[in-house]
Amino acid sequence: MSLLARVPDRLGRVPDRAWGWIGPVAVALLAFGLRIWNVGRPRILMFDETYYAKDAWSLLQHGYVRDFVENANDKIVAGDTSGLMTTEPSWIVHPDGGKWVIALGEWAFGLDPFGWRIAAVVVGSLTVLVLARLVRRMTGSTAIGCLAGLLLAFDGLHFVMSRLALVDVFLAFWLVCGVACLVADRDWIRVRLDRYRLVRPWQLLAGLSFGMGCATKWNGVYVLAAFGVLAVGWEILARRNGPPRDGVRRHGWITTALVVGGPAFISIVVVAGLVYLATWTGFLIHHDAYEARFGRGYGDYSAPWGAYVDKPTTGFLGETRDALRSLWHFHVMTYDFSAHGLNEAKPHPYQSNPIGWLVMERPVGVEYTGDLPADRCGAPASSTCLREVLLLGNPILWWTGLLALLAAIPAWIRTRRWQWGVPVVGVLVSWLPWFLSTGRPIFSYYAVVMIPFTIIAIALVVHVLFRAAVTARHRYVVWLFAGFFLAAVVVAFWYFHPIYTGKVIPYDSWHDRMWFDRWI
Repeated sequence: MSLLARVPDRLGRVPDRAWGWIGPVAVALLAFGLRIWNVGRPRILMFDETYYAKDAWSLLQHGYVRDFVENANDKIVAGDTSGLMTTEPSWIVHPDGGKWVIALGEWAFGLDPFGWRIAAVVVGSLTVLVLARLVRRMTGSTAIGCLAGLLLAFDGLHFVMSRLALVDVFLAFWLVCGVACLVADRDWIRVRLDRYRLVRPWQLLAGLSFGMGCATKWNGVYVLAAFGVLAVGWEILARRNGPPRDGVRRHGWITTALVVGGPAFISIVVVAGLVYLATWTGFLIHHDAYEARFGRGYGDYSAPWGAYVDKPTTGFLGETRDALRSLWHFHVMTYDFSAHGLNEAKPHPYQSNPIGWLVMERPVGVEYTGDLPADRCGAPASSTCLREVLLLGNPILWWTGLLALLAAIPAWIRTRRWQWGVPVVGVLVSWLPWFLSTGRPIFSYYAVVMIPFTIIAIALVVHVLFRAAVTARHRYVVWLFAGFFLAAVVVAFWYFHPIYTGKVIPYDSWHDRMWFDRWI
C-alpha cells in the first residue's frame, strides 16, 4: 500500500479527543494569521487608542496612569517616547485590567502600533479557540465547534477589534472563558453528584476569568451575575431531578440551593472580586498621588468606613485601610461621572442606540482619510482615493445570527435544554444594560461581546438540524447548507476586507460598500 493510500486510514485512527484540539487550534491559527497581517498600519493612534495605548504605557512605566502632555500623540507616532507624561495621575474611566494586557505587548515590542495592537491580535485569536472548544463541549461535535470558530474568525467587527488597542475584545475573551469554564464545571460535577464538592477547579477558573472581565470593563459584572445564577441552577436541577444514588441524601430545594450556592458564590464571585482588586495594585500602592490631586475625600463623597481624618496613619494596617478607602472613593467618583457626568457630554457622530446594534444600524469609523490622489489606488483621474477602518460586523453573519437568537428563545422555553440558555442569556445580559446609558454617547462596537453568543445560537441551530436528519442524504443536505453559509460569510468578509484594514481604495469602491446611509 502506498504512503498516500495509508494517510486516510491513519487520520481515521486519530481519536476524536485529539481532533477536538487539532481542529480548534488550526482555526485559531488561521484567525491569528488573518489578524496579524499588516497590523502595524496605519501608523497612528486610531480612535480610543489615544487613551488605552498611552494608559498602558504609563502603567508599564509608573505602575499607575498619568496624564500625557498635549503633543504626546505626535511624539509617539514619530517614535519619541521621552517627556510624554506629566507627574499628575489621570482620571481613568475603566479599570486597568485590559490596559495591563495591552502593556504586555508594549513591553515586548515597544510603544508603536504593532506593540500596542499585538495583545489584541493574540487575545482575539484565543477567543476563537475558546469558542470552538466551548461549542464542541455543548454539542459533542468537533465539526460544529470548528464551524463556530471559523464564523468568529471571519466576523468583521471582531476582526477589527482584534487589531486595535481597545479593551472590548479583552472583555469578550474573558467573558467567553468564564462561560466556558462554567459549562466545563457542569460536566465535571454531573459525574460527581455523590457528594458536595467545596473545591471546584472549573468554578475557580471561572471566577478568575470573570474577575478579569470586570477588571476590563465594569459591565462584565452583569455576565458574571447571570451565569453565576445559571450555573447554580444547573446543579440544583441535576441534584433534584437526577436519578437517585445509593447513599446520597436528597435535600429540599432551599437546602440544596444553599449548599450549592454558598460554595459557588465563594469560588466565582469572591474569587472574581479578589482578582478585580489585584488589578488595582498600582493604584493602591500610589493612592497618595490620587489623593494629592483629587483630595483625600474626593470632593463631597463619603466613605463607608467614616470620613477621612487629617492625622497621618502608620503601620501596614493603617496604610492598607487608607489605600482601600481611597480606591472606594475613586470608584464612587468614577461611577457618578459615568452615570451622570457623561450625560452632559457632547453628541458623537458615531454614537447609536443599542436597539440597532444587533443589525449593525450604525457602525463606527475609527479612521478615515479622504481626498487622496487618484494614483494611490489606480482610480480614474476624475476620482479620488480614500482609506477607512470601519467597525462593521459581517452582515451575513450578524443578520443570520439575529434569526438564530430569535429561534433560540422559544427553543429554550419549549425544550428546557440548558444549551439554548447560554446564547440567550449571554446576549441579553451583554445588551440590555446598555439601554440604561442611552443618555450619553455609546457605540455599536460594544456588541463585540455579543457576537460569540450569537454564533453559539447559530451553531446550536445547525446541530439541531443535523440531529433531526434521519438519513445520510438529509445529513449531507444539512452540511451542504452549513458549508454554503460559511462560504457566504467568508465572501462577505473579503468583500469588506479593504474597509476593515484601512486599504487605500477608489471612492466608488468604498461607496459601493456603504449599503446604507447610516454606514457612512
